[in-house]
Amino acid sequence: MTDQTPSHPDLDGASVFITGGGSGIGAKLTEAFLRQGAKVAFIGRSDYSGFCDEMEQATGTRPLFLQGDVTDTARLREAIDTAAREHGGLDVLVNNAANDMRFKTPEITEDDWNDQIAVNLGHQFFAAQHAANAMKGAGTKGRIVNYTSIVWMSASPGMLPYETSKAGIVGLTRALARDYGEAGIRVNAIAPGMILTERQLKDWVTDESKERMLGKQCLKVELKPEDMVGPTLFLASDASRAMTGQCLVADGGVVFAP
Repeated sequence: MTDQTPSHPDLDGASVFITGGGSGIGAKLTEAFLRQGAKVAFIGRSDYSGFCDEMEQATGTRPLFLQGDVTDTARLREAIDTAAREHGGLDVLVNNAANDMRFKTPEITEDDWNDQIAVNLGHQFFAAQHAANAMKGAGTKGRIVNYTSIVWMSASPGMLPYETSKAGIVGLTRALARDYGEAGIRVNAIAPGMILTERQLKDWVTDESKERMLGKQCLKVELKPEDMVGPTLFLASDASRAMTGQCLVADGGVVFAP
């Protein structure tokens, strides 16, 4: 985190659940919420015990790691219930987990399609649905932040299932905002641009693709996971109390959403 990260007093003591909170953008979000004084739980497939050790040393607070696959809906619900029980309810859900696999469109199989929809779109609905019940039951005014992407607006090649999922998240966000608004639950989305996570740099991003994206951006800066911290904290805090059903684009100025 940088010294410029704003402090949101209402997040101090808040119970936060993050999907995919042990790596990439999710890891920076876990750290950021801990530094705000929040009680953080996250779910991830790999063993993130070492990451939890690092967070405890860095922030003085250990996040609650719940191992599991977000596409296993029963395990996802169980993890949310555990987090709510351990942390005294649930105030914030951040749906961050994703898997942006590449495919040649004529070769996409039914399994490819279902797997991508499940991890990139399906888990966000089931997490939001279950988290909203916990938020209403605890009498809190909940906040849900869904992660989409600008790819559904810019149509990158080879990413059809992922793009479809990310477009669906915008519709999901708006529908959830309407359905849960009377309960005081706000639902918003963030659409990042090209974020240079370790995985992206390892698997997908080349010097050429990086230069192309920088050429499209109004701001000629490389975007990193920590650049998503400010927008996420904003949407998770009372600073955005009048906002719901919105998609906040954080891409350095590539697309301009309506």
